[in-house]
Amino acid sequence: MAGRLKQPTGRYGGRSAEERQAERRRRFLDAGLQLFGGEPGYRNTTVAALCEAAGLSSRQFYEEFRTLEDVLAALHLQVNDWAEEAALAALATAGGLPVAERAVAVFGAYAADVTGDPRRLRITFVEIIGVSPRLEEQRLARRARWVDLLCAEAAAAVERGEAAPRDYRLAAAAFIGGVNGLLHDWAEGWVDATLDQVVAELVRILLGILGDRHPR
Repeated sequence: MAGRLKQPTGRYGGRSAEERQAERRRRFLDAGLQLFGGEPGYRNTTVAALCEAAGLSSRQFYEEFRTLEDVLAALHLQVNDWAEEAALAALATAGGLPVAERAVAVFGAYAADVTGDPRRLRITFVEIIGVSPRLEEQRLARRARWVDLLCAEAAAAVERGEAAPRDYRLAAAAFIGGVNGLLHDWAEGWVDATLDQVVAELVRILLGILGDRHPR
């Protein structure tokens, strides 16, 4: 579990202990984004290398984190938070548009945020996979949040008469799994398509799900 081993006190250099702690944590996370999301990747990064990239000491590292896995866990949550904020902001702006335009806006914003920095993309869809049962549980929990968001939007589309009334949870889980898989493969260079083409295909799949008026 991430967490400080020692609580700092007092002010130094005009900054409070809390401000200094936040700054150190940010520098470690920035270094993790650089090393885990680029070269050499999470599995080939050492605490010493992370500290060097952050310009901080190993003592300071262990005051903020217990293991490198804690850094990866924090980064995974942060990257997902950024993507969720982008998607929700787009949804708020496109709230009055038809369902097809809303879908394009939301998935476009999500994909642009996740792929705008290749390091974020790699942490979300590559480095997090298979690290430990703890991180797998975290990954699945964050995926469930995306499923919940999609189900809420499907319910809104049903109320507007834009989608067939049915339980969308199974379809939403399948769709989000497809999103993750496709973006993972795209990030690895296994999909010969532009990001716009990937987003357009995902939107077509989603609209096909919402337009199915013959639930099984």
